[in-house]
Amino acid sequence: MDIKVNENTVIVFDLDDTLYNELDFLKSAYRSIALFLEPKDWKQLYSRMFSLYRSKINVFEFLISRYEVSKESLISMYQNHYPDIQLFNGVIEVLEAIKSNKGRIGVVTDGRVITQSSKLKSLDILKYIDKIIISEEFGSEKPNVENFKAIEACLSGLEYYYIADNLKKDFIGPHFLGWTCIAVVDNGKNIHHDSYKYMDLLELPINFIVDFSDLKII
Repeated sequence: MDIKVNENTVIVFDLDDTLYNELDFLKSAYRSIALFLEPKDWKQLYSRMFSLYRSKINVFEFLISRYEVSKESLISMYQNHYPDIQLFNGVIEVLEAIKSNKGRIGVVTDGRVITQSSKLKSLDILKYIDKIIISEEFGSEKPNVENFKAIEACLSGLEYYYIADNLKKDFIGPHFLGWTCIAVVDNGKNIHHDSYKYMDLLELPINFIVDFSDLKII
């Protein structure tokens, strides 16, 4: 898919499962928790935690039953650890091409400020982003159209794009505003993997890309 970018173009991204796999954040958090609970033999605990997760068994309940740890402290460790995550291939090239063509870049993401901010910092992309909307700080989550109106208020343009992954909620707001919607296809590791339920329900003009090599900034 070709996108012609100039000073009147604003391209906005979702974060989780769009720029990187959220499953990698979960694995990073599990490693951090396992290291805290079993510093000398954390790998075995980490393996068990991930196996429990894959088996749809409550990992935190298991840990609470085995260790002197509260649910609140586990949630805090999960949300506040500094993540070890990596961008999808091709993301940096797309971001650099947008900036080279004088386009602006935004992020609209749901989640806690400290968690989403640490993800963006770990991915080392803050230098490319002109405006970030995080639901906890802004006060509403997608699909609320106000999250996207806030982008328009800060980044004036003639053409807006939203690149995201979740067909259930990501594209309702930007579609209402006339943005071009681009969905990143699940690579088999997405946390939310029920897109098939919404493909026939949402009458949205969504373009699909398999990965970021499908995007050409011109």
